[in-house]
Amino acid sequence: MSDLFRYCNTDRQKEIIRLYESGLNKTEVGRELGITRETVKGTIKIVQDRAAKQGYSPDHDMVHQVPDGFQVSGVSTYYNDEGRPTGQWVKSKQDADRRIEMMIERIEQACDNVVPFEPTPTPEESDDSLCTVLTITDYHLGMKASQESEGSNWDAKIARDTFLNAIHDMLQASPNSKTGILAQLGDWLHWDGILPVTPQSKHVLVGTDDRYAKLVDITIQVMDEAVKMMLEHFGEVVIVQAEGNHDISSSVWIRKYLKHRWSQEPRVEVIDNDWPFYAYLHGRTLIGWHHGHRMKMAQLQKLFCSEPRIRPLWGQSDFAYLHTGHLHHERVLEDSGCTIEQHPTLSARDHYAVSHGYTSARGAKVITYDANDGEVHRVTVRPRL
Repeated sequence: MSDLFRYCNTDRQKEIIRLYESGLNKTEVGRELGITRETVKGTIKIVQDRAAKQGYSPDHDMVHQVPDGFQVSGVSTYYNDEGRPTGQWVKSKQDADRRIEMMIERIEQACDNVVPFEPTPTPEESDDSLCTVLTITDYHLGMKASQESEGSNWDAKIARDTFLNAIHDMLQASPNSKTGILAQLGDWLHWDGILPVTPQSKHVLVGTDDRYAKLVDITIQVMDEAVKMMLEHFGEVVIVQAEGNHDISSSVWIRKYLKHRWSQEPRVEVIDNDWPFYAYLHGRTLIGWHHGHRMKMAQLQKLFCSEPRIRPLWGQSDFAYLHTGHLHHERVLEDSGCTIEQHPTLSARDHYAVSHGYTSARGAKVITYDANDGEVHRVTVRPRL
């Protein structure tokens, strides 16, 4: 079997490449597998293109493969007078998409060792028609602010206590709903790794608190505690752990951790998709979430009603509510029968917000939806220690 086989990602691709390299032409391969010649041709091209990105294309004298997680950015081949290759210079660069895939695979493997929680008793009374959403967004755990400089004190300890108090207050204000959703809409962490910089633009963040490792510990502790508190109040708990622009990578490990941590609890569901748009159908009510860093809120309803993975849910709904964060301000739009809401943050202002004159009221929303009637109840919780 040639090296091309190693670049197949599915069993179907492997079967097509195996038959094609055994000497069958594309039509014969299609006849053997009961598929069209065009499908065979397209599959072979996909695999060949993937191989070429990593330096393997014998038809072009490219046989020096780069490691997984990299892709070829240029190849210079030297030929003698007889047209035979005598030397080759291969330039490579990191393959960002593949490295993200590798990171997710490693996180999944690491989480296999996470000890899951045991199932807990269901509350005696709950209303099957109700779904209550607790929204937290732009929390920026790890950001540091002071009363003197930014107008409010904020550090890792204050953030931890404020979050747990807010969850308590939101639950106190919630009816006995069958379903409770913890919607963490992104930017939970102020930065995304060891260095306090933004993930994409690498802007240095002024005013950071404590080590990243400690922020990981706090995240695990408070998320576990929040889910346990919600299990005491709701019949089932759904977790949305959204990607934000400050924590693109960290949102992945938080989501994977929660999925494995609560894997033995049948009353907990983690929405585990690796793309930054999330949806849940409660009866005839569709609820969706996106941090707001990749698409403006006025465009969200177009994506949610057209995206193939969400369209079936949209088609079954009479009410649609989409939620976003990112800008730390409250705002509501209604468009094409859809309500789009931008949520405030419980967090204090950071140095960037203060220096640019940005102000907004701090808070978190708890909203209850009826399966057939849409939104029926809401409360705003303000931060307290």
